[in-house]
Formats: sequence, C-alpha cells, structure tokens
Amino acid sequence: MTETAHAPHKNRPLLVVDDEELNRDVLSRRLVRAGYRVEAACNAKEALDKIGHENYELILLDSMMPEMSGVDLLRLLRGTYTASELPVIMVTALHESEKVVEALSLGANDYITKPLDFPVALARIKSQLDRKWAEEALRESQERYSLAARGANDGIWDWDFRTGRIYLSPRWKEMLGYGSGELTDDDPSVWLSRVHRDDQARLRRDLDAVRGVNGPSEFANEHRIQHRDGSWYWFLSRGTVLRDAAGSAIRMAGSQTDVTRDRAFDPLTGLANRVLFVEMLERAIEQMRSETGRVFAVFFVDLDRFKVINDSLGHAAGDKLLKEVAARLDAAVHSYSPGTMGQCLVARMGGDEFAILVPGVSNSGQAKAIAAHIQKHLYTPVEIDGRTTFTSGSIGIALSSAAAGDGAPGLIRDADTAMYKAKALGKGVAIVFDQEMRDQVMQRLELETDLRFALERNQFEIHYQPKVNLITGKLVGVEALLRWRHPTRGMVSPMQFISIAEETGMIVPIGLWVLREACGMTREWHLAHPAEPQIEMAVNLSVRQFKQPDLVDQIRRILAETGLDATHLQLEVTETVLVDDSGEALRVLKALKALGVGLKIDDFGTGYSSLNYLTNLPFDSIKIDRSFVLNMLEDDTSLEVIKAIIALARGLGKEVVAEGIETKEQLERLQSLGCGFGQGYLFAKPLVPSAILQMLREQK
Repeated sequence: MTETAHAPHKNRPLLVVDDEELNRDVLSRRLVRAGYRVEAACNAKEALDKIGHENYELILLDSMMPEMSGVDLLRLLRGTYTASELPVIMVTALHESEKVVEALSLGANDYITKPLDFPVALARIKSQLDRKWAEEALRESQERYSLAARGANDGIWDWDFRTGRIYLSPRWKEMLGYGSGELTDDDPSVWLSRVHRDDQARLRRDLDAVRGVNGPSEFANEHRIQHRDGSWYWFLSRGTVLRDAAGSAIRMAGSQTDVTRDRAFDPLTGLANRVLFVEMLERAIEQMRSETGRVFAVFFVDLDRFKVINDSLGHAAGDKLLKEVAARLDAAVHSYSPGTMGQCLVARMGGDEFAILVPGVSNSGQAKAIAAHIQKHLYTPVEIDGRTTFTSGSIGIALSSAAAGDGAPGLIRDADTAMYKAKALGKGVAIVFDQEMRDQVMQRLELETDLRFALERNQFEIHYQPKVNLITGKLVGVEALLRWRHPTRGMVSPMQFISIAEETGMIVPIGLWVLREACGMTREWHLAHPAEPQIEMAVNLSVRQFKQPDLVDQIRRILAETGLDATHLQLEVTETVLVDDSGEALRVLKALKALGVGLKIDDFGTGYSSLNYLTNLPFDSIKIDRSFVLNMLEDDTSLEVIKAIIALARGLGKEVVAEGIETKEQLERLQSLGCGFGQGYLFAKPLVPSAILQMLREQK
C-alpha cells in the first residue's frame, strides 16, 4: 500500500513523544514522507521542554512511558492548552482501553493503536489539523471583525429568528454603559425593553416589516435607548436580513451607531437642541425630587430686534449673529461662577430663542444677577460682514423651587411666559416667573378653553351702544358690542377675552357671527320701525378679520342673507390694520366701499394717525377716541387734538363721532366745537335689542 501525502498548509511541526526509539523513528519518517515537519521527544520531560520553546501543530503522545506517563503529561498540558489550541492524539496498545477512556476524558482529541495502521493514522492526523486550522481561521476572522467593528465605534447585533435569540456585542453593551459580562440574557427584550416608549411602535412596525414573508432585505430605524445612567441616547440600527427558500426571514445581523449628536444638537450653533434640553431638564427635575437641596433655574432668552437685523442684513448675517450669540451665552453662564456652574446647559430652542439650565439657583436674586451677567455679554457690539450691530435679549426665568410639578414642559412654559412679560416691558429686561403669573396663565388657559365652546353653546350676545346726533339728540345709529355670558363666571368683559380670540384666530368665526346677528337685527328694526331716516349699524372688524382673503365675499353673502341694505352698515377698523400693508388695506377698503357699506376709522389719534389715511383711503367718518373726550376739560392737549380732528374732518367732508361722552359739560364743549355725533353713557349704556326698539318708538 502506498501512502498518500497530505502536505500541510501550516509550517509548524508535529511532535512525536515516545520512549521507544524505534517507534519514534518509524512514525517520524512516515510523517515526513507525508509532507509534515516533525520533531521527536523520548520522554515527558523532554516534550515539555520542547513545547516551551516551539509552537507545535499537534502532538502524537505514547500513553505508556516511564517516570511520567502520556496520560499524566496530557493532564499537565490541558492545564495550559485547550484541545483546539494544541491537539493531542494518544498512541496506545489495543489492550489499553481504560487508558484511552481516561485520556479522552482529560481532553485528548483522538487516539491510534499499535501496531499503527499508517493510512488511518494519517487520516486522523489530517482530520484534527483541518479542524484546528478551520477554528483558527474562524477565530482570526472574528477577531478581525471585532477589531473592525470596534474601530468603527459601532455595536454589533445578530438576531436568530428561528430560535428567538439575539447576540449583542461587548461594544453594543458598552455604548449603553454596561460591561461585556452584563446583559447576558440572549432574549431580544434586552434591547427592545430599553427603547423609549415614544419610539417603540415605529421600531416594532419596521421589525415586523422585515420579518414578514418576502419583506424588505434591509432594516434601518432610529430610536432612543436608555443608558445605564438614565439618560436617553439616539441610535441608528441597521441590519441585513437572511431568508430561506420560501422567503421567510430566518436571521438578521447588523450594527448600532450612536447618532445622538445629530439628533440632539443644533447644526448651526453647535448648542444642544430642544430635544436634548428637555431630556436634561427632566433629569434635573428627577434629581431634585430625589436629592434634598438640589435646585436649578431655567432661563428663556429671546433676542430683541433680531427680525430687523435678519431682514435688513440678510439671513446669512442673521445666522452669523445667532452663532455669535450662542457663543456669548455659553461663555456668560460658564464664566459667572465656574466652580458651581460646570453643569450648565445652553440650548437653541428654535429661531432666535435660547434656553439655559443653570444648577444651584435657589432664589430670584441669584437668578437676576445671572441674567444681568448674560445681558452684559450680549450688549457688546457685534461685527457682522463689516457692520457693527447691537443686540440684547428679553429673559424669562423659572425657578425649580417654584415649579408647579408638571415637569419640563411646565418649567419651559413658565420661563417663556416670563420672557413675554419681559419683552412687553422693553428691551433687555429679565423677569422671574411667580405665582401671580401662574395664576394669570391658568386663568387665561381656562378662559381660552371656555371661549372655544362659547359660540357653539350660544353664550354670546350683542348689546348695542346708541349713536346720537349731538344737535338734535335723536338716535341715528348703534354700535354692535359683543358680550359673553359665561354659565359660571357671569358676564365676561371684552377686555378679558377679545385679545385671546384675536391671538388664537377664534375672532374670525366670532366676528362673522356678530356681523350676521347685527345685520339681521338691524333689518328687524327697519321692518318694525320703517320711519326715515332708518337706523344704521356699526360693526367692528378685527385685524385678523380684515386680513381674511374672503372677507368681502363673506360680507356680501351676509347682506344678501339678512336683506339689509349695504348703506345701513358701517364697518369700523382701527389704524393698526393700515400699518402692516397699506397697499393691501387700500385694495380691501375699496372693495368694501364698492359693496356700498360705510367705512369708519376707529380710535383715531391713538395710534399711527396720518393725514394720508384721511386723504387717500375711502373712509366716511372718524371716531375720536374716548381718552381724548375724558380729558378734554382738564387737559389742553386732548382738547387741541379734538379740535384738530374736527377741523380736518370738516375740511375733507368726513363725519365725526366722539366716543365716551359721560357729562353735559363734555357734550356742550363738543357741540361748540362742531362735532356732529356722539356715543356715551350720558345718552345710554349698551342696550339689548328690545330697548333699542323702544327708543325708536319713543323717538317717533
């Protein structure tokens, strides 16, 4: 029989250990002839010495040797080398079955018997070497993959859908603050249970999609996972799906990348964004609840005049200003008290609004001192594209010690509320939110909620303020005034709810309701009291109403529905509607005038009064604001303003109506100045419809 050479693809030698020289030589020569490098040792001591100086691929070990048997040597070797690291094949006699069993139990890889059947021996040697080399190749591949994954800073996961088990790499665990020996459970809940509740539904939907038959071959999902320290990190998990012949997903493996910075930081300024700020604020609140004495403050900063700078110098310049402001805010809070403010967080909340979380602030005095320090940093001139500009910030402050207990959103809302109050007081002002503001906010929220249902619940009603001819004293018209009869609050003043309706947009449907009701009531009066001249109706148009694109069509439709002649409707607008876009205002006014309605400018003299309004816009009459009438007898300036308005109106052929006439002295003075019409408590308070009809009948 000829021997088949099995040339190894490794260059390390085999070691033959046998105390009989003939056996060593014969086996060694046969192995060399088969293509192996071979070394020999005559006893265990020599073998140990050689093993200490050379790396062997495999050992052929005689089981029976003097001084130290092969089994004893094997026991010693297995204390250092595993069966895959150093394979050992025992060489034994046929009758030594007990020794074979003992050797195998100690970690021998295989055995061959004497006399040797060399083809069988070579086959067993090759089998063990192939297995060893395959395991080494796999181990090296895994090490390369592990190093590559660690170098890429990503975590690795491998999910076997058939068994329901998942492998999470040490780096995956490390990214969440755990050691490689922790989170050892191979259930997918180790991953999924840590996902933020707001992201779980989307993640499970994407997982269900790839697990479906013939579903997508690639998986990608961004979600938050809770770190060991309680914070939330954003991760991008990507994977590739392996499917069987039927298209069922059997396995998916992929990586986990930390994308927190992309999701949690503002790309323009590099500051934290709203998401991260809210998360860190929630953590600060939790710490405050669990640790006595832990306090902090939230500062909400809104830049003054940023829109002017952005519009005049351009958006690129505006971005440069925002980046400069961001740097100054960060420098300000960290330079105020470096020893205690190391954990400050500055965030850009959007637009020109910034928020700052400052630990250790327990009272308004501290807060205002920090705000002053911030303002000082903001006041310094800024050079942008060769231009010097100045900025300041309105600052609202909310103290954790005064928190209402509704979490991060509540504190941010409180600081934002204080900021708006600061902005209303002027530029560069700082206000600390207090209980009075909270009460006002809660009352406003409750009022706003109730207001949203008031129209559909028929809680509104209209009272009518008589307008009289100051010469004859006769009733010539009325002004529609909205009233809200609340089921528990009683009659709510327009001063309390009109501004809310304007801000929320509810003024539009409410205003249309008022217009329809007023026109309908005027038509009823005309039918009930047909004497000429017939009474006219004045209705106020809010700023938001005036800007509605279908305003003219709406009024035309209401006039048609109620049957009221357009000449008996007077629409009152304030000077405010004329400021933003006078060109568009002129177009709307001309369209309204074309309908045949009268136009009246309300509260003239209190805003941006201009002769241009009187000469170029199609107004029929002017209303003198009640503030001038109230002070006309004591204040020469108010009197002169009234004289000037009456003179201008007379010269331009406009009607003049004075508001707020309360005394005979005021009436007599206005009559002497030539004012034609007036309203006020001297004649009557706002009246219900039946009272107006009674006045008309008595007047007849």
